[in-house]
Amino acid sequence: MAPRSKARTALAALREDLAGDVLAPDDPGYDGARAVFDGTADRRPAVIARCAHPADVVRAVRFARDLDLPVAVRGGGHGVGGRALGDNALVVDLRRMRQVMVDPAAEAVRVGGGATTGDLDRATQPYGLATTGARDSGTGVGGCVLGGGSGWLERAFGPAVDNLIGVELVTAGAERLPASADGDPELFWALHGGGGNFGIATALTLELHELPRFSRALTLCPARSGPRVVRAFREILGTGPDALGGAVLYLTGPPPRLVPPRLAGRRLCAALLTYAGGEEELRALAAPLRALPHEAHLVGEVPYADAQRLLDTPPGLRGHCSAECLGALPDAAVDAFCALGDEMPGPAGTRLALFPQGGAVAAGEHAYPVAYRDAPWLVHPFAVWTDPADDGRCTGWVRRVRAAVRPWSTGDVPLNLVGDEGPERVRAGLGAGNTLRLEKVKRRYDPDNVFRFNHNIRPV
Repeated sequence: MAPRSKARTALAALREDLAGDVLAPDDPGYDGARAVFDGTADRRPAVIARCAHPADVVRAVRFARDLDLPVAVRGGGHGVGGRALGDNALVVDLRRMRQVMVDPAAEAVRVGGGATTGDLDRATQPYGLATTGARDSGTGVGGCVLGGGSGWLERAFGPAVDNLIGVELVTAGAERLPASADGDPELFWALHGGGGNFGIATALTLELHELPRFSRALTLCPARSGPRVVRAFREILGTGPDALGGAVLYLTGPPPRLVPPRLAGRRLCAALLTYAGGEEELRALAAPLRALPHEAHLVGEVPYADAQRLLDTPPGLRGHCSAECLGALPDAAVDAFCALGDEMPGPAGTRLALFPQGGAVAAGEHAYPVAYRDAPWLVHPFAVWTDPADDGRCTGWVRRVRAAVRPWSTGDVPLNLVGDEGPERVRAGLGAGNTLRLEKVKRRYDPDNVFRFNHNIRPV
C-alpha cells in the first residue's frame, strides 16, 4: 500500500486526467456507484474510475499499478457474488463505454466493454441479425462472452464465446493490445472461456447470424405436474432441431404481463420453448406441452430483444445461484429435479431452471477452455430474496439442488453461472489440462495477478 501522501497526489492526478469521473469513499455518489446486481455484495473499493474511453482505462490501470492496488472490472455488474467489486481495489467502471456498431455486410458487431446484452440485441435487431447473449438483458456482454456465455440461441449459433472474433484489451501493464486469431494465438484461445484474467476488454467483435424471425411458446402448469412437463420437454428437445431451445422453470408468480392475474404468486412449472424461426413451426413442436393440463399456453413471434427480457431480475436483491451439468436425464433425475422445485423458497423471483444444451454447443470448438459443452442438460438453481434472515434458507436450497442431481453430474461447470465455489470448481469449469495452459498465459500477461476478482487463474 502506498503512503497516504502519494495516494492523495496520485488520486488528484487521476481526477485531472480522466475524461470520466473518479469517485473515492467520501465523494457524493460513491455508494450508488458501488452498488451491483447482487445485493449481498457490500464491498468498498478504494477508488472507482468511471472510464469514458480506452485511454481512461489505460490511465486507471497505471494509477492502480503505481499504488499497488488490485483491479476489479465492472461491465454490466451482474457477476455472481459481486465480482465487479473488490475491497480496497480500483474498480474500472466501463458503463460509459456502451457503444454498439453493427456491420451488416460483414455480419459482425463491435461492442463496447460496458455494453449490456440488451444494448447488443437492440442494435442488431433492425438488421435481422443476432448472436448468442445472456438470458438477462442487463448482463454485461464482456463478462458473458469471455466466460463462455449461455443463452437462448446457443443450440443454433453456439455459446457466446464461439462467436468471438476479436478483443481490444488493456493489459495489466497498462498497454492496449488487440487480440485476434491473427495475433497471439495463445492469448486469443485463453479469451475463449478464461474470463477477465488477462486484461480489461474495452471492446469485443462478435459474429452475427441471420435471425429474421424468433418465436416462443410458454406453457404454465401447476407445480404438481412438473414430472410430466419435464418428460414432455425432454422428448421435444431430444428430437427437435438445433434452432429449438428453451427451459423448464419452477417459479413463483411470473410477470403479470405474461399470464392471467389469477396466477400471480402461485407456484408453477413452466415449459418455455424458444425457436429461431416462425410461429407455425413452433406451434407444431409445442403440441405435446399444450396437451398437458395447463393454466396458460402462449405461443407467438416476438422481437428477439423483447424475448431476452423474459427472465430479467431487478438489481439489488440478495441472491445466490449455482449450476450442475448432467450427462443424462433419466426419470430418476427428473424426479429429483422436480422435488427440489417443490421445495423452492417462497420469495418471488427465485427459480429452478433446466436448460437443454446439445446442438451447436456440442458441435462447437472443443479446443476452447469451455469444458461443459458435451453435457446435454444444465440445472441452474437461482435464489433471490430481500430479508437477510432468509440467507441460510435460500443458499441452503441452492446447495440441496446441486446435491440432489449430483449422481448424474458430469462434474463440468459453466463458470458464468456460479459464484466463488473454490479453485477445484474453477478447474472443473475450464478443464484440468486447459487450466495449466491458461496459467502460463496468465503469467505472460498478468504475472502479479492484478486481475483477481474473477474465477481466478493464478500465474504459474
